[in-house]
Amino acid sequence: MTLSDKTLALLRCPASMLPLRVATNEEAEAAFGDDTTVNGALICEDGSRLYPIRDGLPVLLESESKAT
Repeated sequence: MTLSDKTLALLRCPASMLPLRVATNEEAEAAFGDDTTVNGALICEDGSRLYPIRDGLPVLLESESKAT
C-alpha cells in the first residue's frame, strides 16, 4: 500500500477521530486474514480498530473495520 506521509497525516479513525497508521502485516493478517480482498490495513493510533485497504484504497467505514 502506498500512501504519502502527507495523506496519511490527514486520515483519522471515523469512530474515535484519532490518527491512523499503516498496520504491520501481522496486525492486518490477524484482523483480515480470511478476507482475500484486503491488501493491508490502517490501524487507529490506540490500536482499537483496523480498517482494510482494498485495491489500494483505505476503506474508512466503521462497518468495514475490525475491533481489536
